[in-house]
Amino acid sequence: MKVTLQRQDNDFKMEAVNDTHRTIIFDNTTDGGGHDEGFRPMQSLLAAAGACSSIDVISILKKQKLEPFGLTVTVEGERETGKDANLWKKVHLHFTVTGAVPKEKAERAVELSVTKYCSVSKTLEAAGAVVTSSVSVISGH
Repeated sequence: MKVTLQRQDNDFKMEAVNDTHRTIIFDNTTDGGGHDEGFRPMQSLLAAAGACSSIDVISILKKQKLEPFGLTVTVEGERETGKDANLWKKVHLHFTVTGAVPKEKAERAVELSVTKYCSVSKTLEAAGAVVTSSVSVISGH
């Protein structure tokens, strides 16, 4: 696995390119001297946790033949303060599943992802973060 980052302006804007030529733009806040034109690096960790868990949850529910369904994940985090590197101390993932998915199956898929399968969540935990989750199911369609 390889990712290459290249500076895009005279400030902090960077473009990350993976080995299949997909890109993500990173930048700093305007208060930090950037232009707020991309993800901040710590935001990308939250997004990665949501994406990693989403892939797990979708895979688990597909194996149970519960398609079609929609999935939205909101990830919120709280960082340490007063340190040189302010790590994530709390990360919460809230999954909203839309469709004919029994709530207990959605909850179990999320639990398996967050506690067992998601490498990003496990990496955050290894760094000291408490990772929690919740699930809402909206029936219909």
